[in-house]
Amino acid sequence: SQDCYDDCPYTVISNKNTDHLISDGLDSEIKDGLSNNFKTHPLQLDHPSGSLDSTDYMKATASLQDSKKSNSGTPHGACLTLTDHDRIRQFIQEFTFRGLLPHIEKTIRQLNDQLISRKGLSRSLFSATKKWFSGSKVPEKSINELKNTSGLLYPPEAPELQIRKMADLCFLVQHYELAYSCYHTAKKDFLNDQAMLYAAGALEMAAVSAFLQPGAPRPYPAHYMETAIQTYRDICKNMVLAERCVLLSAEILKSQSKYSEAAALLIRLTSEDSDLRSALLLEQAAHCFINMRSPMVRKFAFHMILAGHRFSKAGQKKHALRCYCQAMQVYKGKGWSLAEDHINFTIGRQSFTLRQLDNAVSAFRHILINDSKQPPAQQGAFLREYLYVYKNVTQLSPDGPLPQLPLPYINSSATRVFFGHDRRPAEGEKQAATHVSLDQEYDSESSQQWKELEEQIVSVINKGIIPSNFQPTQFCLNRYSDNSRFPLAVIEEPITVEVSFRNPLKVPLLLTDLSLLWKFQPKDFNAKHDGETKELGTCDDDMIGTEAIAEFLINSEETKVARLKLFPHQTGELHILGVVYNLGTVQGAVTLDGIDPSVGLQTGKFVSNGLSVRGRQDLEIQGPRLNNTKEEKTSIKYGPDRRLDPIITEEMPLLEVFFINFPTGLLCGEIRKAYVEFVNVSKCPLTALKVVSKHPEFFTFGGNTAVLTPLSPSASENCSAYKTVVTDPTSVRTALLSSASSVDFGVGTGGQPEVIHVPLPDAVLLPGASVQLPMWLRGPDEEGVHEINFLFYYESIKRHSKMCHRVLRHTAVICTSRSLHIRATVCRSNALEDEEGRGDSMLVFVDVENINTSETGVKEFHIVQVSSNSKHWKLQKSVNISEDKDTKLASRERAKLCFKAVRCKNSEENYTFADIVFGNEQ
Repeated sequence: SQDCYDDCPYTVISNKNTDHLISDGLDSEIKDGLSNNFKTHPLQLDHPSGSLDSTDYMKATASLQDSKKSNSGTPHGACLTLTDHDRIRQFIQEFTFRGLLPHIEKTIRQLNDQLISRKGLSRSLFSATKKWFSGSKVPEKSINELKNTSGLLYPPEAPELQIRKMADLCFLVQHYELAYSCYHTAKKDFLNDQAMLYAAGALEMAAVSAFLQPGAPRPYPAHYMETAIQTYRDICKNMVLAERCVLLSAEILKSQSKYSEAAALLIRLTSEDSDLRSALLLEQAAHCFINMRSPMVRKFAFHMILAGHRFSKAGQKKHALRCYCQAMQVYKGKGWSLAEDHINFTIGRQSFTLRQLDNAVSAFRHILINDSKQPPAQQGAFLREYLYVYKNVTQLSPDGPLPQLPLPYINSSATRVFFGHDRRPAEGEKQAATHVSLDQEYDSESSQQWKELEEQIVSVINKGIIPSNFQPTQFCLNRYSDNSRFPLAVIEEPITVEVSFRNPLKVPLLLTDLSLLWKFQPKDFNAKHDGETKELGTCDDDMIGTEAIAEFLINSEETKVARLKLFPHQTGELHILGVVYNLGTVQGAVTLDGIDPSVGLQTGKFVSNGLSVRGRQDLEIQGPRLNNTKEEKTSIKYGPDRRLDPIITEEMPLLEVFFINFPTGLLCGEIRKAYVEFVNVSKCPLTALKVVSKHPEFFTFGGNTAVLTPLSPSASENCSAYKTVVTDPTSVRTALLSSASSVDFGVGTGGQPEVIHVPLPDAVLLPGASVQLPMWLRGPDEEGVHEINFLFYYESIKRHSKMCHRVLRHTAVICTSRSLHIRATVCRSNALEDEEGRGDSMLVFVDVENINTSETGVKEFHIVQVSSNSKHWKLQKSVNISEDKDTKLASRERAKLCFKAVRCKNSEENYTFADIVFGNEQ
């Protein structure tokens, strides 16, 4: 019987003097001969750290390590055949049924007989004397009142141990009802002797036996387990046994779906003396919360966070990371930004400690891209941690691709692309054509008007037909423009990309060496073969010159745009992929006492804290949603957006237009003279220069053969629209005649008066050359502010396959005010006919009214001259001669003038000018 007792399970109990074997039926023996399938223990420390929970745990760990070393040699049983396997299986079966079970049954019968013979009489005598002499029932002592008698030892033949041994054997053969009775009896004896360690073991096994009884004749005595746990913890001071008892009781409660009681039991045993044990219990409690009928998700996540924290304190980095990752699944996307920041920060640090750098970068990235509500100091700490981790990642693969950076935010859809040079500023009286710039706001109505003007002039050039490959010129592309086609850019002309950055943090960001990232494929559009594609050639300035911004500071929560330029030097296909930069922070970029130091960092050099990483961000632009066909309307499909994929074409002429002495205000119907300067700033000659406008009556160009019109604005007559000469006093009221050929006037293009040909010398403007032409302006007849659009069209002498022409835009703003209202009537006069003797005379009546009522405008008009222009008639003299040399008209006053007109003689080709002067100057 002693051998059988030695083979039963036992637990190691630690003592200062010696180690004793106390049988409790629960713990399994740890021997060197046991196999161990774990390469490393699940709770093995990631690095050497502090002390463990107890000396027992240290011994058990050392035993496991020795077992692992002893079993790391050659595998056993490799030479056994299938027949050997069958014989071993048969031997075990026969040994169990013929030897082991009969032996256990015999031992139980012997123990039962011995207990009846040895203890029956003494038990009955003791109970009798207690009943006679005590007088009343002795109250049971509470657990707190019992003494710690863990040093009490029973001899092997003690009846209490014999009962316990019999209970263990009944438990082994699954005779749970008899085992429960024996454990219950042994429990009473141990409590009477105040052997609390033995009593706690009996209570624990009695509860397990009651739970395992088939049919459940009695409920599970959970109070037995609670008493055993309290005894182990408070009296015996053995937390290992208490922990084992808690885990066993928790599993029993969970099997009965009592998850709330199990969680409370597990949490109750947590303490500050052992982080590892508390972490295990908190993790199990968290799983109880999630497995309830109505899962308590938030409690699960909260206790997983607590478990992860205790695992981290115990040096178990992997388990801490696992707990935080499971909790993150609950907190993610709930809007609890502070909790998410804490979890992500911890995950990032633990991952970095475990050298899981990709996970660390991802965790810190989530902290920065979320709308964080952290104070500036904490955000600065998060950013520095992120930069430090990212720097370690990039050092592992310095030759790898550039990583994607999360900061600052880029609004890709707000990206604008401008093709061409910046507009020149005005120089004195010289005003450059307004054209297009990034500083102008996009106006869809105005854009449509420019498109119609260009279509109109292209139609005229191509004899009323718009070519099928016609592509309207777009200088600035944005989210509202038509980006379905590949835009055209000209070699050696800059491409400006405006990128919108937003800093979501409360600390400033410093971007250094900011430039565009591109891919280029050289291509000769006149040849049949294509070149090789150059990937990400930011340093290949031979093909594409890249302009970099040395320092670009974005203050806290600021949205700021950066304009980056590319200079193409070869023809081909360009694809702008994104931006590349060094991300860093500014020293002292934390708000203190309400003072933001970044306010003083607007100009000059910025001082970096020395920690920065090189990375990139891609510009991914989603095209407009398609909504034309039925399939597109019933599904979500997006069209292409090719604003970042320009085609670099061959060299083209580039025209610049300057307006000299161009007025900003005119009277209605007033004629004024200005000058226009055309400059070819390219290396190609330009030709076919034309201008189109919706208001062709507003202007015309003076011919280069005009005698009375000076060609240079530097001439003395540039202040007036006419030459002024002193007249003979005797010729007052008598017409002064002159004639001019039709070539002295602006010539239109036949049936399309809106398209006007610009009279260039030899019809070509050579590279670097400039020409100045007079421009006659006539104020519109309606009062108000008028916007008049000019579209200058020109071509290259050499024909190109991609770009056939170029245009230049100018918008003139003219403010007109009321002046004179003139109405002329003609009638024949018999007196005049009799006087001349033929019917070639008539009277011309001119009614003039000053309709200007504005106090700020011209208040009084002086009529000093009346002129006529015709091929057939001319004014001869004024009929109603007054004493005043001129006629003055104040506001709302009228005057009536009468003139004699006669027929011209043989002037079918020239125009006859007749001037009737009322003063001394013509």
